[in-house]
Amino acid sequence: MSSDNRVLIVGAGPSGLLLAGDLAEAGVSCTVVERRVRDSQLTRAFAVHARTLEQLDARGVADQLLATGVRNPVLQFLGIDLSRLPTRYPHVLVTPQYHTERVLRERAVSHGVDIREGWEAVALEQDATGVDVQVRAADGSPQTLRAAYVVGADGRNSMVRRSLGLPFPGRSAVRSMMLADVRLADPPTKPPTVGAVGDAFAILVPYGDGWFRIMAWNRHHEMPDSAPVDLEEIRAIARRALGRDFGMHDPRWISRFHSDERQSPRYRVGRVFLVGDAAHVHSPAGGMGMNTSIQDAANLGWKLAAVLRDGAPETLLDTYEAERHPVGRRVLRMSGALLRGVLTTPRALRGVRDVAARTVLRLPPVASRLARAMSGIDIAYGAPAGADPLTGRRAPDIPLTDGRRLYEVLRGRRFVLVTPADAPLPASVTEAWAGTVECVTTSGPTSRSVLVRPDAYIAWASSEQSAQRRADELGRTLVGHRGDGIRPG
Repeated sequence: MSSDNRVLIVGAGPSGLLLAGDLAEAGVSCTVVERRVRDSQLTRAFAVHARTLEQLDARGVADQLLATGVRNPVLQFLGIDLSRLPTRYPHVLVTPQYHTERVLRERAVSHGVDIREGWEAVALEQDATGVDVQVRAADGSPQTLRAAYVVGADGRNSMVRRSLGLPFPGRSAVRSMMLADVRLADPPTKPPTVGAVGDAFAILVPYGDGWFRIMAWNRHHEMPDSAPVDLEEIRAIARRALGRDFGMHDPRWISRFHSDERQSPRYRVGRVFLVGDAAHVHSPAGGMGMNTSIQDAANLGWKLAAVLRDGAPETLLDTYEAERHPVGRRVLRMSGALLRGVLTTPRALRGVRDVAARTVLRLPPVASRLARAMSGIDIAYGAPAGADPLTGRRAPDIPLTDGRRLYEVLRGRRFVLVTPADAPLPASVTEAWAGTVECVTTSGPTSRSVLVRPDAYIAWASSEQSAQRRADELGRTLVGHRGDGIRPG
């Protein structure tokens, strides 16, 4: 591999593609190897939550994805209202995963990413200066690719994780879940449609283009993933769980799968990282798996760029695992609890469960907390002792005095310093950070200055009135001003 290719990404799913695009846009060359060949219509994930849409907005591609699906202001599976979320995207977007991959692939390719389809990574070894990855090229020939860092975005059966000798502890959450994309002769008037009767569960979700996703499960007929499945079996479960089958016909694909709850104990070993399903897998409840994966990549991308492009301290990369592992663990527990609450409640307690859930969700504080958790809006990273309470939290998309929004400025993939319009930092200070930090002002009701990371989280915040003291505080977060990198806030 050319020395110009600093990062090798194994896997061209959503997390690998977003990461590749971020690195290339930041000027860090990378190559992606993917054993699959494109254009498969098979897709399990179909929910894109608000925080992921915000991340896509910060890359200028949210509108492209929004045009492909249906926006639902309520998570029907759980009855959670998303319409009051403090975001430009108070809904969940329902769209097949292949649309998400297409949008991210087009972005990555536009920035010069080399995506090698039909190339399968089979082993890796690392040393003090880089990583050698053994691959089988599309023509079957063995090759060795070398990079400064390798990222495993290669799914639940990750070769990268196995090569590192990392375990993948956990358990099976649900077996023999059936999926299909179908046409309907008699579509429901108010989709999505959800039903559970204890021994059967089904959810029917529209894509907005005439296709519907059906997920179905039968407690009394749990078969191996390899067992054949036909549309009549899914129709029968739909009739039991939903009351009718809506005239399902012409499936474009049908699949049977099992869902695990597993998490790697490590996301980083030396020069090798895990993102997405290679690091964690979850139950399908709440549709949080792909979203968590994409946000892993958003967290890691700017840190790799800071180290490789700007000379930031290599210890910055340790913060990837420190920040994202707890998020993966939380999503695993939350999605698992939701699934078990729906599928395993004893028949005698099912009515009590439903009444209790409806009652609890009518309480505004509870409903708001659940909506924020499911959407990813409430994700926050730990802050140093004594730091401002905003440090580590999601940055809201505030309006700026120049007419732009914060997330539009973040499309430059740099740190953004936001100061109140009536309390700017000295020009000598902001000029010294030119090229590393973009400085903007807001006319909003705030007395704080905040430094926003490229992944739209707050690295530093201060309400200090003295401009010079604020500059000194910020200087302790920024390391140098000529591409010396960023110290984690």
